[in-house]
Amino acid sequence: MNLSPELSKRYTNDRMSAREAQRLAEFIAWGPAVFQASRLMVKFGILDMLRDADGGLTRREIAERAGLSDYAVKCLLEASLSIGTIYVDADTDRFRLSKTGWFLLNDPATRVNIDFNHDVNYIGWHSLEESLVNGKPEGLKHFGDWPTVYEGLSSLPEKARESWFGFDHFYSDSSFPEALEIVFRKNRTRSLYDVGGNTGKWALRCVDYDPEVSVTVFDLPQQIEMMCENIKGHNGADRISGVGINLLDPDAKFPAEQTAPDAIWMSQFLDCFSMEEITGILSRARDAMGPDTKLYIMETLWDRQRFEPAAFCLTMTSLYFTAIANGNSKMYNTEDMASCIDAAGLKIEEIYDNLGQGHSIIKAVRAR
Repeated sequence: MNLSPELSKRYTNDRMSAREAQRLAEFIAWGPAVFQASRLMVKFGILDMLRDADGGLTRREIAERAGLSDYAVKCLLEASLSIGTIYVDADTDRFRLSKTGWFLLNDPATRVNIDFNHDVNYIGWHSLEESLVNGKPEGLKHFGDWPTVYEGLSSLPEKARESWFGFDHFYSDSSFPEALEIVFRKNRTRSLYDVGGNTGKWALRCVDYDPEVSVTVFDLPQQIEMMCENIKGHNGADRISGVGINLLDPDAKFPAEQTAPDAIWMSQFLDCFSMEEITGILSRARDAMGPDTKLYIMETLWDRQRFEPAAFCLTMTSLYFTAIANGNSKMYNTEDMASCIDAAGLKIEEIYDNLGQGHSIIKAVRAR
């Protein structure tokens, strides 16, 4: 396994003392309570209060400001002391925000992850065992009877849908400025297929960035409807078209055009499929490519992360795919993705790393 230097340092040795390891084991055992108590410290505004109070606050002051009972606040504060999001001055009994609490409150990625895990994953993860055994997203039944979450996105409860798109867009959007430079500045691109285009955010960024490019979005029919509605009235929307296609269907070919596209774009898309399915999709993409077509795959490959917390988030996200999304995909590493690319008759020309929130872009071309 070819890990980044930071991950190699963390994942190839056991550096904990026995006492540290014991505490982490208990932290895992009480993980659900740790998550909910911490989420509520944010929701009830208690961490905000502690951040803004220079001298800290007493339990009574917190209860009055939060509008909660002394019992409720005592439970949350004592749990948070053990979790490490706050600390207390033993002489004055005044509570203050810790560094961990500050990140919990202010780090945008952490806030997005909290909402995503609470609104989308929390209940469904109770069925993680069945999902792993059966290879199906058994936790999705909590929301509805769909084979994958993608067919049900438009029908999810409003809060779950909002958190799902918030999670999806947060990670991709941060990489778009650098990605646009790679796709348009480094290579001449006038026609682009956006495969798995979702709400059309990338397509809109493309037509706004380059006044000559035309974009064709490929996605499920219900997603294309949502995309068409979302792009209405935006600059360049007339240069965006949509094609409804179920790419899980091995017979669903990319529409044959007279001229091959300059580029095919897949952003945070292939992680939605098994490796066998990825190979099939890439093989059909290859059939639509000309000798000069560039295929860009933007993914958060967990083994290429500069910082370990990012790799942690990504490997945990794999369990969302298992229990909620589809039951057979994950956040892949470079070796996994390269094997699919090679099996599809493509070859990697270049890899761009450390874009936005830990994305990499793999640029591939036809191998033969």
